[in-house]
Order: sequence, then structure tokens, then C-alpha cells
Amino acid sequence: MAKIVEVTPFKVGVQVENITGRPGRTGGGMVIVRIRTDDGLEGYGEGTLAHKTRAVFGAVEDFAEYLVGQDDSLIERHWQVLYRNSFQRGGVIMMTAQSAIDQALWDIAGKRFGVPVWQLMGGAVRDRILLYTHPGGWDRDVVVEHSLARVEEGYRALKLTIRPAPEMIRDTPLVEASYELVAAVREAVGDDVKLMLDCHGKLSPSIAIELGHALEPLDLLFLEEPVPPRNVEAMLLVRNAVSVPLATGERMYNRWDFRTTIESQAVSVLQPDLGHAGGISETRRIAAAGETYFMGVAPHNPRGPGVTMASLQIAACTPNFIIQESAIPPGSSETWDAMLVEPLTITDGYVDLPRAPGIGIQFDESLAERFPWDGSDTSHPTVADGGVGDW
Repeated sequence: MAKIVEVTPFKVGVQVENITGRPGRTGGGMVIVRIRTDDGLEGYGEGTLAHKTRAVFGAVEDFAEYLVGQDDSLIERHWQVLYRNSFQRGGVIMMTAQSAIDQALWDIAGKRFGVPVWQLMGGAVRDRILLYTHPGGWDRDVVVEHSLARVEEGYRALKLTIRPAPEMIRDTPLVEASYELVAAVREAVGDDVKLMLDCHGKLSPSIAIELGHALEPLDLLFLEEPVPPRNVEAMLLVRNAVSVPLATGERMYNRWDFRTTIESQAVSVLQPDLGHAGGISETRRIAAAGETYFMGVAPHNPRGPGVTMASLQIAACTPNFIIQESAIPPGSSETWDAMLVEPLTITDGYVDLPRAPGIGIQFDESLAERFPWDGSDTSHPTVADGGVGDW
């Protein structure tokens, strides 16, 4: 259709939503990629990766050497070239950069034809999209207060989290505290609000099984990443022992990473993160692979407006979609307000299908000047003996 004349990454410093209770956590900068064509179109994508901002920025610059001069409409060809043209393939850094580029190319395609991206992929299979968000933190009273506030904002689904740095084999206090947290929120918000619990892959199978049994009466939509990713046998131990549906996928970065989890039917819900798992193109393929095994898809996304809007395109046209994670800041955020073409309004837990051409975001490079990334990172957690812990 047209030639790509420029691929430019930008670093934007933003205070991401504090979904885990870590005070002052910035999570690194937001990386926005702009692709320009010789007929004047611009497409945008987001490649935010906490604490690896410089690495993603550099990977985008490397990929730009191939992309400049290419036909912008050859989205699948470019995906294959970017993935295959390195002997060392995949990995979270390269896939995050590739994800941002893929989003931007689909954004251009939608704008060229004047339709949202989901329209280019066969049209919508639903009329509205269910979202969930995070109350944040581990203090029970605070989480209950925040949960009620998020329900007041319009959400009807919430994901809670366990505390950091669990013990390796037995951790009865963690199991008890997690049960009490979920039970308190369930009592506060009622039975009509969907609840999930994120373990961040911190637990051993034995602790995960104990926790799963404790949570069974509380009607969770799913238990997320109860054990570390990529150990399918460990996940199967948990799945075969508990009745709570399991979910995983945020740390898998392409269809090959997901293959054994899907084929072994180790979980009920797949959670590809569109910002890391190869963009719109690859996330759709992962979802289709899961559909053949009757797995649902709940895309992971504690990201900015770019990944959020791109994820909504997938949600609109994916038959086995269940629910979309959202980190839309409560109230008003200058960066979100500036980047969304149309505001997102949550009504009874849902948002309408995006209607703006492309993905539905815009970007003024002055945002990078007004909100410069300061290069900040975070400290590392420790366990009781001072050893390295896990968030």
C-alpha cells in the first residue's frame, strides 16, 4: 500500500497502577512505537516491559533497520521476518519490541480502511467486552475499601494478589491470609462480582494445592499462575488436585511457548499478554490454538493505553474470550486521556466495542518531553533469612 519511512520508539515516564501494593513502584517507562508511511499515515504500538525499558527501546531500533523501506501492508511477512531473522529467537525483550511493531502496523491498516482492527479480522463476535481490574495491595481492610471503590466505578470483576516472598514448601500463614483476604472481599462486594486471585507463579505445587482447596468455597473465576510458568507437570499436579479453574500465560511469549500447556490441558484459561506475546497477530493465533482444546482466553494486561486498546480488538473478535484485564487508572490520567481517541466508559462491568479506526490510540511526542522517563527501577524482595524472594 505504502512504504514505511520511519520507525521511532519513545520513552514515556508514567506511574503505573500499583496493582501489587509496592509503594512508589514505577515499573519502568512506557515505550511507544510510531511507524510512519510515505503517504502520511501513522500507526502506534506499545512495548512496555517493566525494568527493561532501554532493552526494548534498543530492540525496536534494531528492527527498524529492516522495516524502513518495506510495504506497510505486509503485516504477516514482517512478523515472520522479525521473528525468524535472528538465530536467537523469542524472549521477552525481542517479543515485546515485535509486539509494539505489530500493533502499529495493524493500526495503520485500520486507519487506511477507516475501520477498527477487529473489523479487519472478520468482525465482532460480541456486542460488548467484560473487564476486570485490581484493588491493589495485601492489607485486608485497604483491599476491601479499594474493591468497593472499583465496583462503584463500574467494575464487576476484580483480581486480588497474594503477598510477596512466600516460603518454598509450606506457608500456612500465606494460605490463611489469602483465604481471609478473598473471603473479606467476597463478603463486601457480594456474589455478583467475579473474583480472581493472582499467585504470580510464586508457589510450590504443595502450597498451591493447599491454597486451592482453601479457596474452593469462594467461587473464584480462576486462580492465576499458582506455580512458576513452563513447568507443565507442576501445573498438572495442581489442576488434578483442586476444582478452582487455573490460568497462566503472561510469561509465555509466542505460540511455541504455549504449545505444551495447551496440548496437556494444564489450565482452563490462557493469558497471553499482547504486549509481550507477538502483538495482535500472535495473540490471535494463541487464542485459536486454545479454542481447539476448549480453553478460554483472558488476556493479561497491566499496561498502558496502547496494549489495552489493542487487547480490546482481540476481545471483540475472539470466540473463546472470557474477560480482559484492565489497568485503566481511577479518575483521570493525563497520559491516558491524551492517548485514547475515544474515552473508555465502564458500564455494569463492560465497555463498548472500540469504534475508532485502527487500534484507537494517538500519540503526540511532546508526551515524552512532558513525562520523561527517569530510569528508575525497584528493589528486590527478600525472605526471612535474607535470601532472594519473589514478588
